[in-house]
Amino acid sequence: MGTVRTEQIKRIARELLDKYPNKFSADFEKNKLLVSEYTNISSTKVRNKVAGYTARLASTVYGYDDSEEDTNQE
Repeated sequence: MGTVRTEQIKRIARELLDKYPNKFSADFEKNKLLVSEYTNISSTKVRNKVAGYTARLASTVYGYDDSEEDTNQE
């Protein structure tokens, strides 16, 4: 079974992806910095959960893929 996330985490992640669609990717580390920049979440644990969920949404639902960027750099 998968990880259960609260509705608050899901709502914040969806709002961020809707508001800044080209900023987020499937990379957790980049998303973590962006979540800190675009929100006022003070808790590291909540920030990481939102960043992880945006990475998952970006790769599965929205179809953003970091592998395309990596192949273009070579």
